[in-house]
Amino acid sequence: MANAGSPRPPSVERLLAVVRERLDGAIDAGVLRDAAREVIAGERARLKGGEPPQSIEQLGDEIEDLLAARQRPLVERLIVINATGVIVHTNLGRAPWPLDVTAAAAHAATNYLLLELDRESGRRGIRFRAAEDALVELTGAEDALVTNNNAAAVALAVGLAGRGGVAVSRGELVEIGGGVRIPEIVRRAGARLVEVGTTNRTRAADFEAPLAEGRVRMVLRVHPSNFAQAGFVEAPDAHEVADLAHRYGAIVVDDLGSGALLDTARYGLAHEPMPAERLAAGSDIVTFSGDKLVGGPQAGLVVGRADLIARIRKDPLARAMRPDKSTLAGVAATLALYQAGRAESAIPVWRMIAASPGTLRERAAQLAEHLDSSAGASVVELRSTVGGGSLPGETLPSWGVALAVPSAGRVATALRRGTPCVMARVEGGRVILDLRTVREDWLDSLPEAIAAALEEARRR
Repeated sequence: MANAGSPRPPSVERLLAVVRERLDGAIDAGVLRDAAREVIAGERARLKGGEPPQSIEQLGDEIEDLLAARQRPLVERLIVINATGVIVHTNLGRAPWPLDVTAAAAHAATNYLLLELDRESGRRGIRFRAAEDALVELTGAEDALVTNNNAAAVALAVGLAGRGGVAVSRGELVEIGGGVRIPEIVRRAGARLVEVGTTNRTRAADFEAPLAEGRVRMVLRVHPSNFAQAGFVEAPDAHEVADLAHRYGAIVVDDLGSGALLDTARYGLAHEPMPAERLAAGSDIVTFSGDKLVGGPQAGLVVGRADLIARIRKDPLARAMRPDKSTLAGVAATLALYQAGRAESAIPVWRMIAASPGTLRERAAQLAEHLDSSAGASVVELRSTVGGGSLPGETLPSWGVALAVPSAGRVATALRRGTPCVMARVEGGRVILDLRTVREDWLDSLPEAIAAALEEARRR
């Protein structure tokens, strides 16, 4: 227990007087007082441990450092250098936004907008339509709607069936992520699920009986974007299914999951169905994500017949599932890059997909040259994946750096714990850094991060 002569920290008020003069009223008084109390508590603990007292100026510095750290938590704790080779990495926030998109979202967030106001009349008008108009142009749809994610888009689209039947191929009764399953979406919408075909083989003719009997108001096609079937399999032709459904007055809804507005086959990948193609094949409504292969903010994009989009827009749930102004601005800015022909160069997802193996090899060689010999670095040929439930089984040739270290798992952990956080993968007892998913402006940060991780691993 401390005696009467033991040093004591200054009072909260005395410390605040010094800090207030420095900050000139820039920080809320309650927040400042809480920070002062936290710093004094830390000083009291140090004094009890026998450490020498700090000056009041030093304690003031601690308060400023504490407040600064709280104002930049993303920079300090959440930003990640993705060296996994998974382009659309769900656990890392999928993919980074284009710079044009972050600027548009920031401008929308920090300003008032003509979100639902008519400039001419000064009265309430149609909600911001820039994103919807761009979708119409890019897909050839009659109308479009933006929701907060694709699960919401699918749920709203299924709601068009009312209490009627929704026919789904047994091979497409998938789980779309997060434990959300297509049968549950159909039931939650109040419709009846009608299963047709088999798990591995479904033909257009399998839909005819429930359609002819009047048990089905909608055919829901779900693109299996997060898994692949091989062997004795068959899927129905989209045109045939649409023709059959329309013959019996049913609606065709196509959920593409990731969706793609550029042809993935151009980059050596399997062809991912595109919204315009499915609309041309007779689908009445097509839904897809705005944040996976499209490469923008999280959103659900609904395109198709104007009368059906109008019905979805009037659904009370549509209000609960609509995005905010910054997301709408971000989606519109993303789609504008496609309209301008800049998607491949400006959208990070497509820039990563399009990166040539030769360029990646050069970057890997440069990184290896900047690493200490203790890293055991070597340039290695790799395979990257698109990820995010897109193009299952498809890979892209890539290059990276392998670290031959005594404890790869320990070094990978140290990389994750470092600042910046570096996410790598461990294969064959080596730490692998795939450069396809490392932004060029982060390359200069990697040598220092790797050196710090190696030192941390050695200490442990």
